[in-house]
Amino acid sequence: MPTTQVSCPRCRQPMTADIQQLFDLNTDPQAKQKLLSGAANMIQCPACGYQGMYPTPIVYHDPEKELLLTYFPAELALPVNEQERMVGPLINKVVDNLQPEKRKSYLFQARNMLTFQTMMETILEADGVTKEMLDAQQKKLQLIQRLLSTPTKESRLEIYKQEEALIDEAFFSLFSRLMEATMQQGDQESAQQLAGFQQELLEETSMGQVIQQQMAESQKAMDDLQNAAKQGLDRPKLLDLFLNAPSEIYISTLIGMVRSGLDYEFFQLMNERIEAAEDQDEKEKIEGLRDSLLEATKKIDEQMQLELKAAQEVLEKILSEPTVEAGLQKYGNQINELFVEAVHLALEEARKVGNLDRSAKLGQINAMIEEANKPPAEIQFIESLLKADNDENLVKMMQDNLDKLDDQFMQTMMGIIQQYEQQGQQPELVKRLKLIYNHAMKMVMKKNLQA
Repeated sequence: MPTTQVSCPRCRQPMTADIQQLFDLNTDPQAKQKLLSGAANMIQCPACGYQGMYPTPIVYHDPEKELLLTYFPAELALPVNEQERMVGPLINKVVDNLQPEKRKSYLFQARNMLTFQTMMETILEADGVTKEMLDAQQKKLQLIQRLLSTPTKESRLEIYKQEEALIDEAFFSLFSRLMEATMQQGDQESAQQLAGFQQELLEETSMGQVIQQQMAESQKAMDDLQNAAKQGLDRPKLLDLFLNAPSEIYISTLIGMVRSGLDYEFFQLMNERIEAAEDQDEKEKIEGLRDSLLEATKKIDEQMQLELKAAQEVLEKILSEPTVEAGLQKYGNQINELFVEAVHLALEEARKVGNLDRSAKLGQINAMIEEANKPPAEIQFIESLLKADNDENLVKMMQDNLDKLDDQFMQTMMGIIQQYEQQGQQPELVKRLKLIYNHAMKMVMKKNLQA
């Protein structure tokens, strides 16, 4: 959000604040979350201590739901024509950011919201959120505000007992979204305060203890998978992890980490285990696991296809701009994890049909992605040192690049060594890294003494 010079609504003292007037999901997928979190346009006056939402016009746009909403705070007390003059440029920006074929009639019939609460309810109603659900969320928000304003732990413990029914999974989810929004705004102090309250909630409430148990089960799944990897993970060992899983949380964590391993051969192995099972209970257990894994992988693949489609749509938006640079600047914040795959698929198709202009643009995007993903210079240097075929060549490479043996290089080396040692992985690589570190340390000491 842009930093703006504003006046405190209470004492009129000038101050700077992060004020956002346009929330457009077409250009910012996080716009809805920012607005619904309640953290957008919140200010705190350093002079009088006033804290609250700064009164400013807001335009909200969701092209998928065909929603274009405007809100003008009543306290500004401006005539309608002046309000239209202020929100007009924001609506024009919404239209300009849309591709021509997506400009529909709703864009010329913006719905004015009389209150900010009405705007929030309209947005949520479009997502299928009922009035009852809104009321429940409002109660949770009020509880969070109440907890944040309660100074002593003893008093908060009493509140936890009184409001136990409100502190459910949805409450923790809402709390996490508030933390994320606060961190995105760069308010580290408030984020740390919220993190402290979250830890207290995890330790002192019934639902918090359930969540902690789930986190422990998830961590156990990750640890067990890591230990299996050290011994050489294969499909039979992976199947044993699933069959011996202590909980659904454990299973879902494994699925998320090893989706690529749940392939045809894995399920063929499961079928062989089913056929070989002599005990009926064991057979039914493996069959049930197989069915649930098939359903889970199907859902994951469907979600990935949706995300890939979204990435492909963003790619087309970028390519439709006059230059690749302009497209990335305009739509770069919409790029998801599957954008790289979308580029590769499009590049392959463009080359297949001989579309040279499209191939050139896609090649440029691909080159920019590769450049952005390049490891830091010190990591690249470490990788080159690891390729040295003997100690003599290793020492020569380091002597030829003494300028690269700086504090950053040494800290990076130590960090990598410690990481691998803690994970207990690749002992031979650790041994090689330590050798490089020792040679580097000697050369740095010698260079410093000569200096």
